[in-house]
Amino acid sequence: MSSPAVVPRPTASAIDERPLTRVQLWTIVLCGIVIILDGFDTQCMGFLVPVISENLNIPLAAFGPVLSAALVGLMIAAMASGPIADRWGRRWVVIVSVFIFALFALLTARATTLNELLLYRFLTGLGLGGAMPNAVALTSEYTPRRLQPIVVGAIFVGMPAGALIASQAASVMIPLWGWRSVFVLGGVLPLVVAIALVKFLPESVEWKTHKSRTGVPVKHLFTEGRALGTLLLWVPFFMNLLVLYFILSWLPALLRQSGMPISAGVQAVAMFSVGGIIGTLTEGRVMTAIGARTVLVGEFVLCAVLIVMLANRASSLTPMLFATLVLGICVQGAQAGLNALAAMFYPTDVRATGIGWALGVGRIGSIVGPSLGGVLLSLRWTPKEILIAGIAPAACAALAIAVASRLPQRANAFR
Repeated sequence: MSSPAVVPRPTASAIDERPLTRVQLWTIVLCGIVIILDGFDTQCMGFLVPVISENLNIPLAAFGPVLSAALVGLMIAAMASGPIADRWGRRWVVIVSVFIFALFALLTARATTLNELLLYRFLTGLGLGGAMPNAVALTSEYTPRRLQPIVVGAIFVGMPAGALIASQAASVMIPLWGWRSVFVLGGVLPLVVAIALVKFLPESVEWKTHKSRTGVPVKHLFTEGRALGTLLLWVPFFMNLLVLYFILSWLPALLRQSGMPISAGVQAVAMFSVGGIIGTLTEGRVMTAIGARTVLVGEFVLCAVLIVMLANRASSLTPMLFATLVLGICVQGAQAGLNALAAMFYPTDVRATGIGWALGVGRIGSIVGPSLGGVLLSLRWTPKEILIAGIAPAACAALAIAVASRLPQRANAFR
């Protein structure tokens, strides 16, 4: 795994010591737009599944692999794009990635079979996986160090914001033009943005002046007393992204099976995304005020309670929307908190590797979640039983954080 480039001090100082310039602001805005579009295309499939299922006469249970396909592509591209960007630059990796997910979103709009959906969503995922991490890297490298937590945190809001935009667009477009129109929008917008990126997105100044550095071996995550802490940290990453992508992928379909209209599923995803924006923006300040352990354990416990509430009130609109709003705050806020916790847990010399592998394990959870929903549906579990099963990953995540916080090594990270 490659490590961040070492930047000559004059270049770093030029960025760190002066106010944000127009070029820096423009770069940050463009990267933020890329992440919003990434969020749109990553998460739009979940609330389109019920409509596609009815339109193409494909059983709901068959959509598990389709929902996971984009996430598999995303994981592969996220791992592969780093070395490519280190060699050829962040700018072209972002641009090509946006072109890729634009193209295959448009092709998804033409799909007529399950296999076509599976293929096009996987290829869309390859573009999504290359775009987001490199847009974040480019943003970080154009942002003064003193502002990096604020700016990088702010552009991560683009993921739930993109899902929110997609849900609102779908609620308007599906009745008028059908589900295919949502994918057309999800392809045309990034295509226009990709053309703009070719003209306006600059290359990283840090990358241009970098000197190569060898990567940090993964084995160092398990030395100097960090082995148990690393494994315990991976548990909530895996479990939380499992829950997050399960909700985004299957909640609309489960609500539909519970007798709710398709519009209710779209509203639920919208409320979950609004909650995600609130949670992402507030998590850091709350963790600073009362400690990571208290916040994260509390969020996962509350997540379990809300899942029970959602399972029992899935056919009642107002309580269901309230539960999904607060669930969005907890689940997506917790993910922002886990990212920060990983950075605090690992010392400087293994921090990049530690964060990267924690997120990689989390991506496995994001693939398992949608697939698990399809398996449970094929076993004829009811929507209520499937939702109740979500208590288990939330409880495992809370327990892992509670145990890890009592380890003597790096315990301050949890306080």
